[in-house]
Amino acid sequence: MASDVEAALDEFVSQLIRLQPEAPTLPFNSEWPSDCYESSASDGQPVRWRPTRQTLKTDLFERIENALDEKVHPDIADYYSRYWSDPLPANCVEGDLSLIQVWNEEDMERLRGNLIGHALSKRQQKRPLTFFFACAEPDDNYFISVDNFSGEVLLELPGKPPIRKLADNLAEFISSLTPRAIENMD
Repeated sequence: MASDVEAALDEFVSQLIRLQPEAPTLPFNSEWPSDCYESSASDGQPVRWRPTRQTLKTDLFERIENALDEKVHPDIADYYSRYWSDPLPANCVEGDLSLIQVWNEEDMERLRGNLIGHALSKRQQKRPLTFFFACAEPDDNYFISVDNFSGEVLLELPGKPPIRKLADNLAEFISSLTPRAIENMD
């Protein structure tokens, strides 16, 4: 059974597909494989892609917990373990944003390093632990995160205390979003 975050993300992706029935394109890269590609092509040739459900369970968040000696909020684990995808554009009351996603296993490892680095920076600043999942647009200095203790969704700037709470939890926040069409990257 899907968690609230997984169900909200599934609905968001369904809305995106209804908004953009023809899948967007990006240049094929054989060295950056993904289940998102709808077909293969010569490197650099445009190929259609879609967010694609992950099928294998990842141990990424257990490894992050071991590295930090702290539990990771289940909403973050559910969020990053649901789809393979390029970033997903959306609109919320605050404005435009991009939902961070992972493209493949290698990207998942990059994410692990970034989340751990972010967590260590928070510890050094003696600030509560948050985990980012979206960037505000067009000013991507702002990011949107989940408070690891409360599960609240927060608007933040690097090195600063959270600016404000955006939602009580990640599922509520995702459910409030409106997808924007994904631009072709030919």
